[in-house]
Amino acid sequence: MKLCPIILCGGSGSRLWPLSRSLYPKQFMDLGGYSLFGNTLRRVRALPNALSPLIICNEEQRFLAAAQLQAAGFAATNIILEPVGRNTAPAIAVAALAALNGASANASCPDAVPLLLVLPSDHTLRDIPSFAGAVAVAMSLARSGRLVTFGVTPDKPETGYG
Repeated sequence: MKLCPIILCGGSGSRLWPLSRSLYPKQFMDLGGYSLFGNTLRRVRALPNALSPLIICNEEQRFLAAAQLQAAGFAATNIILEPVGRNTAPAIAVAALAALNGASANASCPDAVPLLLVLPSDHTLRDIPSFAGAVAVAMSLARSGRLVTFGVTPDKPETGYG
């Protein structure tokens, strides 16, 4: 069964203002030769059986996403544009429908409906082999019908996350 990575790239660019702005949000910023979005693409590249990622972003950031996709060796053809940002759940729903529509085009394949891996584009994760291992374990659980989530144990309260 294939894995369909969905990368969420929306956002207003307000968290790191004035460096991050609506036309240049933090996930696309050059942080000394890399970007958070570029690092997310590297994590996707490390996953066996992963399809090309499906990107959800807004119109203003489509060219930033396309350029970084191409720089990472991915085709910039799987970009879905949000007409208006509506947060995480609607973006995931649209991506899931797109993944299902892509699967229905290949209905002769018995496992045409891929497993979805939803990734934010603005996280830092250094241990890519451990991430790939965790995704492999999650895939085996998901194949048996389970919904799997990843998380980080918080070390303090934080109100700054939407």
